[in-house]
Amino acid sequence: MLKALASFTLICATLQAQVARIAADETNSEAATSAAASVNPVIEWNRTLLVIVRTAGAQPATIHPTRSFAVLHTAIYDAVNNINGTFTPYVVRLPDVSRNASQRAAADQAAHDVLVSLYPAFQSALDTELQTDLAAIADGTNKTDGITVGQAVAAEILAIRSNDGSGATLPTYVPINKPGFYQLTPPNFAPADFTQWPDVVPFAITRADEFLPAPPPGLKSVEYTNVFNLTKNLGEAGSNDRTPDQTEIGLFWNGKIWNYWNEIAQTSALDHALNLEESARLFALLNISLADSAIAFYQAKYFYQFWRPVTAILDAGTDGNPNTIPNPAWLPLTTTTAPDPAYPAAHSTIAKAAATVLKFYFGDQFSFNVTSETMPGVKRHFASFSAAAQEASLSRIYAGQHFLSDVNAGKQLGADVAKSVVDTTLLPQ
Repeated sequence: MLKALASFTLICATLQAQVARIAADETNSEAATSAAASVNPVIEWNRTLLVIVRTAGAQPATIHPTRSFAVLHTAIYDAVNNINGTFTPYVVRLPDVSRNASQRAAADQAAHDVLVSLYPAFQSALDTELQTDLAAIADGTNKTDGITVGQAVAAEILAIRSNDGSGATLPTYVPINKPGFYQLTPPNFAPADFTQWPDVVPFAITRADEFLPAPPPGLKSVEYTNVFNLTKNLGEAGSNDRTPDQTEIGLFWNGKIWNYWNEIAQTSALDHALNLEESARLFALLNISLADSAIAFYQAKYFYQFWRPVTAILDAGTDGNPNTIPNPAWLPLTTTTAPDPAYPAAHSTIAKAAATVLKFYFGDQFSFNVTSETMPGVKRHFASFSAAAQEASLSRIYAGQHFLSDVNAGKQLGADVAKSVVDTTLLPQ
């Protein structure tokens, strides 16, 4: 009990310190530009959520983090948009909202209320962050009205998502004992995760299987032989065929891919000097696309139940293909394998969806650096969103996690989901 209490205290202290650091950085940035300048609340609260989900034990193990980002940013978007009314609402349309209400106050309050609801253990730190933000806004009716809008929008968004299926008990995954079907993977044999996620209500697409990929290649096909041997050669822990740069790529992207792309979006928004309204829409479109991509790829994964490379390579003698040779000692570069079926690849789905949204907003050509969750201090540079998405996708082959067919199916799925979102959601009025 004492150990658990100490861990909880450390988690809260960590968030408090991170929030304080972010606030200090933002204060310094404001002073460097203008005393009247203000930090963009969209980016601030996105950073805060990143701190939370990166804190050990903070994210519920059965709730996919993309849902939290989407709930946060749809609430911020609808809070701001109910005041300025430039775009169609996501879901909330409040009556008689003053156009003079403070958009900053609305965004801050909505973000705070969502995060407190999703992560109640962090309420103290989140309350402090909100009060700091609101203290920077002049008191008066406009501020009060903005707070009221933020509270109302957050409550409605949370109510809408309260029965979306994300909290359902995970169905137990029972592997089908046949070649080509997903088995729990060595060396840790972790149970399959997010087995309930195919049934979560999407944020924008019509249904989880709206863009279901075509089936994976047959085990006796030339395509399967080629993708099998590619991952077998490049993805093994001790591969002599993988270059040092490919090894770095495989390890660099071996974190939570949606976190990387939210940080890329921050970099893009800041570089393009997006205002509050533009930022709210960008991050809502991005995270709706990522959340729906996750629902879609889990639906496809558990529909096809295709085996992971480590199983395929260890059990290649059972696949009926004379051109796939087993290696009983094979393990991936990352040692363990993500605990879900291979097809389609999550990284490529998310990366392509994110790049599609960012290209929609900014065009493809943009020079930026990316930092890694798994390789502190290492940066990789890109000249386009497409290039970053392509590298993130291929990283899963170098890491021994996926076949090229998984990657390609994921790229198409992510593109389809994101295009649907930007074509139908949060449109100009």
